[in-house]
Amino acid sequence: LLKTCRELGVALVCYSPLGRGLFTGQYKSPDDFEEGDFRRLQPRFSKENFPKNLVLVNQLTALAKQKGCTAGQLTLAWILAQGDDFIPIPGTSKIKNLEENAGAAQIKLSKEEVKEIRDACEKADVQGDRYDPRFSAHLFGDSAPKKN
Repeated sequence: LLKTCRELGVALVCYSPLGRGLFTGQYKSPDDFEEGDFRRLQPRFSKENFPKNLVLVNQLTALAKQKGCTAGQLTLAWILAQGDDFIPIPGTSKIKNLEENAGAAQIKLSKEEVKEIRDACEKADVQGDRYDPRFSAHLFGDSAPKKN
């Protein structure tokens, strides 16, 4: 996908780059989500899968600590380090999170750090589908027919 985007001069928009908040490191259990939070319905955040997915989060948190930033900032800095054609769009509802996310632009990663993060991501055994099957049916649909 990336190779084709670059051949065509198309930027890659990174939707939910913080993994719906998981990569911020602030959630340690699905119980940390408020009652009614839609993440409680997502297989990736189930009680069974959550601890398995925290393995990568914990690795990123340790790397972030070494770098003197938050796990969320490290994640966004890594995306930004991929090139000017990568555009992360974290969903931010609080000013403090916006300010933290913006701080990622000041974090410079070495080639070795970029590789270390990529290696951790590639080795991660992410568990659980991204969406509950009830929501998946609505992900891909045709647009309405064009009216003449």
